[in-house]
Amino acid sequence: MSDKDSADVDMFQEVDEEVEENKFLLCKLGNEVYGINIIYVTDIIELQKITEVPDMPDYVQGVINLRGNVIPVIDLRIRFGMESREYDDRTVITVVKIRESSIGFIVDTATEVQDIPEKNIDPPPNFQESGEKNRYIAGLGKHEEQVIILLDMEKLIGEEEIESIQSGAGEA
Repeated sequence: MSDKDSADVDMFQEVDEEVEENKFLLCKLGNEVYGINIIYVTDIIELQKITEVPDMPDYVQGVINLRGNVIPVIDLRIRFGMESREYDDRTVITVVKIRESSIGFIVDTATEVQDIPEKNIDPPPNFQESGEKNRYIAGLGKHEEQVIILLDMEKLIGEEEIESIQSGAGEA
């Protein structure tokens, strides 16, 4: 491969990463639409039997076995302090990889992958009183007439939380 070919390959890799960076899996929780950057998403699976694990935070529903791997499952409604609801045939588990750990998030439904250009993303709102809740928000994406709450996956689950959940899940 010549130097020119190598430069072309590098250029395409940068373009691919840039394109992926602005693609979001849209998920619904109630009436709101949330976006998860597809860089993190590894699977979208039907809801399955979840094994409860004692002494976990209330938002951790338990663990599942996904292709031989034990994955903790978090209900995003509970994590966000929303009213819980009964799961139905549209409820899915979105599996993401955060800092080398796989975690499943239960959402009401996953609808589509949407490209949201950087110019259509505003910073998260800065409300003093609700700063703790807003820490999960990476930005607000605008698509047509819709506002999409873009989640910051790195902040949604802290490193200590991942370790705690993983160690609890390993004991299941």
